[in-house]
Amino acid sequence: MDDQMVMDDQMLDQDQFQSYRALYVHIPFCKKRCAYCDFTTEAIESGDPRIESYMDSLIMKIRRYSRQEILGQLETVYIGGGTPSHIGNKELSRLIYTLSLSMHLTPEVECTMEANPESLTLPMVKDIFALGVTRLSMGVQSFDNEVLQTLGRIHSASQAVEAIKTAQVRFDNISIDLMCGIPGQSHQSFVDSVSKALALEIPHISIYPLSIEEETPFEKRISQGLTEDIDPDTQASMMQEAEELLFAAGYHRYEVASYARPGHECRHNKAYWTGVPYLGIGRGAVSMKQNDHQRIRFNEEGVIETLNRPQMLVEDLFLGMRMSEGVSKEYVERIDREIEGTLDTFESLIDDNLVYEDAGRLKPTEKGWLLGNVLYGRIYSLEP
Repeated sequence: MDDQMVMDDQMLDQDQFQSYRALYVHIPFCKKRCAYCDFTTEAIESGDPRIESYMDSLIMKIRRYSRQEILGQLETVYIGGGTPSHIGNKELSRLIYTLSLSMHLTPEVECTMEANPESLTLPMVKDIFALGVTRLSMGVQSFDNEVLQTLGRIHSASQAVEAIKTAQVRFDNISIDLMCGIPGQSHQSFVDSVSKALALEIPHISIYPLSIEEETPFEKRISQGLTEDIDPDTQASMMQEAEELLFAAGYHRYEVASYARPGHECRHNKAYWTGVPYLGIGRGAVSMKQNDHQRIRFNEEGVIETLNRPQMLVEDLFLGMRMSEGVSKEYVERIDREIEGTLDTFESLIDDNLVYEDAGRLKPTEKGWLLGNVLYGRIYSLEP
């Protein structure tokens, strides 16, 4: 056994920890990196031999973890990237077939795969559906060609529409991402994109404000004065407009950036926000394991952070306030017995209209959604 495998086994040892219930599989390949992307990805051709080599390694890990009985309690799987659809049917089928053998990929397991419009085909849709994928998440970002060009996307608006219709041949559970506050994007352009998604009857829509990350092409263009900087007020206004349109169409907001029709919430995403232990496989993928006393995040290179019990409790409060259902007041009262000042902090958040109480639960207000950094920062200030 090589050193990497020994380290993996030490990191994954579950004897004293809760079982993993969510799995993330990372495919770090794209046709082209977008101007705003800072994920662990690289742009290569779909037939590059490095893809097959990477997938061989990924499949070996999945099989080994299955033999170690690490995958037996999984309830959700998320195949993300990068662009999983970019690697093609052959490699995707190998991966999903391995998962089906290694962890019993039954219909009760939510299995999401990310795809981009330019690489999703009807044969791929039919194959991955037959192998056990239950949900498709598509990176659309906009139905405006000029906005797509600004973002560095390589698909067109018409390709996005066609890909969604192709996915609907097999999938009822489809999600798309839309982005707002993009330089040069008008309010009307953004509203039109949301309206287009509604017309296509997409049951899950995520709305994200553009974030400028360090050392991305976008960040360099802004620092050189070649692109206007983002305006948080414009982004907030667009987020509110999207919320009004989605609410009117029967969607509900279950997480800070996610809207769904009833029954189409992403269970995997909810796992991240509710303190569920998750396993990440692949280059740069992060795992989290925990018991009652500590929470550990790590990747294939080693431990990223370790939280003690008070830090875990504060993080759980922060994560809970990313969800529309918030946290129970009884839970806050229990934490207050361990971390003095917790109840006082939430009472002050209520006074400032960032949180409200509803049927025994403390939930973020609309102001709390829009001023999330303030809300989360006040909670994090509880950390001993």
